Amino acid sequence: MAHQVVNDALTDLYLLKKPQAIHFTKKNDIRPFEDETPLEFLSQKNDASLFAVGSHSKKRPHNIVLGRMFDHHLLDMIEIGLDRFVSMNDYKAGMKPCMVFNGDLFDQQEEYIKLKNLLLDFFQGEKADAVNLEGLEHVMVVTAGPMPAPNKMGRVFLRVYTEMGPSMDFTIRRTQFAPDELMKQALRVPAEIKKKKVKNVEHDELGDQFGRIHMERQDFGQLQTRKMKGLKRRADDEDDDDSSASDDAEDDDGASKQTRKSKAKGKRTRAN
Repeated sequence: MAHQVVNDALTDLYLLKKPQAIHFTKKNDIRPFEDETPLEFLSQKNDASLFAVGSHSKKRPHNIVLGRMFDHHLLDMIEIGLDRFVSMNDYKAGMKPCMVFNGDLFDQQEEYIKLKNLLLDFFQGEKADAVNLEGLEHVMVVTAGPMPAPNKMGRVFLRVYTEMGPSMDFTIRRTQFAPDELMKQALRVPAEIKKKKVKNVEHDELGDQFGRIHMERQDFGQLQTRKMKGLKRRADDEDDDDSSASDDAEDDDGASKQTRKSKAKGKRTRAN
């Protein structure tokens, strides 16, 4: 028979899973570690793969068993004992937040360091020498996204989380785990729903997709460029200038050869 604390804990767990859960209020004498047949029957009847069963006794007070099913048969389960429980209905909103900064940029980049300091001054409220964790009600998480470029600031995500319950402190008691072969069979992913790996496609931590393209080596000698009339005329003019310069050089070479011949004849006449 379950205690009111156990009933409240199971109700809060049901509210967290709602509408993908069914809450049974009828008292059933179910002892999972002694006979799992009632659980398998309920699993098949309601097409459920998870279960939570609460009980209370002098030997095991405030007891909850959490377990999983595979093919409507017991896979594994863990028994926990509630040491402390606070229901959702016992929480009220407060104004003192705890600040959490995610990202190395808040310790390396000057702009992010200044932003961190500004946000701390803006939301810190009254200074406290000590913090009581039981009175901590809000958590403000500031996350620095990646920088697109070295000098371009990235996006900063600010989220505020409020504890809404349930809050539990529990101790693990009895356990029953599945054999390795059965666990391997339960974890097998069908080929129909298994995500196929795309070649040369990668994803970063934020889920952005990157692709790698492999290209053949290009022959730039056969690369066709756009032909322009102005460039063509200029090329023709440069060809004419080169041809005239070569003609002048040939004329100069002919004149120098003729001069050398005449000088050689004069030397022979003098020698005679």
